[in-house]
Amino acid sequence: MDWSDRGIVIGLRKHGETSVILEAMTESHGRHLGVVRSGRSRSMQPTLQPGNSVNLVWRARLEEHMGAFAVEGERLRAGRLMASPMALQGLHWLAALLRLLPERDPHAGLFAMTEAIVDHFDDAALAPELVVRFELAVLAELGFGLDLNSCAATGAREDLVYVSPKSGRAVSRAAGAPWAERLLPLPDFIGREAGADFVSFEAIAAGLRLAGYFLRRDLFEPRGLADAMASRDSFIREASRASARAGQGGNMTSE
Repeated sequence: MDWSDRGIVIGLRKHGETSVILEAMTESHGRHLGVVRSGRSRSMQPTLQPGNSVNLVWRARLEEHMGAFAVEGERLRAGRLMASPMALQGLHWLAALLRLLPERDPHAGLFAMTEAIVDHFDDAALAPELVVRFELAVLAELGFGLDLNSCAATGAREDLVYVSPKSGRAVSRAAGAPWAERLLPLPDFIGREAGADFVSFEAIAAGLRLAGYFLRRDLFEPRGLADAMASRDSFIREASRASARAGQGGNMTSE
């Protein structure tokens, strides 16, 4: 059996003396692993770095086998991303999120979002916004999507500014006012196209708190993976520093 696909490198581990097991998020075959023969050679190491886009050919005798990858570099971003502490921590967090997906389960939309994020992971003005959107998309793909289209209490579709931490549904300003301290803020950028307008530092911080609450409660803690969210905290910390250097804001928080 064999197939060809585009992929983004998200992880590597040694295999034998000269090979590696490559973990990639592919466009049509989901998160997929395969052996790369001589993957630890000097010629292959620059290509097999997290964040790089590659062209893959996978071959195996049977579909259920791990199989082997032939790899050709397509877009090598790793050299640029490694110069940014924010990007490095972001790549770790991105991999942790993608590993929540069942192996070999196609998620074309998440692949496209992954590609957009790694293109901008060293951009302090855009990367945190893209990460929030990606986190909410992962929640939705795994069956825990938030319902942000109408107010949980009144059905209204206007002035939605809160989210219920219990139900994950939006709440309007008027309906939520008596319980505002118990509700999560809903930043308005989440309903707009990514990068369409300026997003304030405060709105990004609110988005991170919103997504982080549901990620921890619904995905990471039930799987016993709460420690994996440390890479998210590290990304947020580096994003805060990068934003401060650019004069865009102060400290973001993960909760």
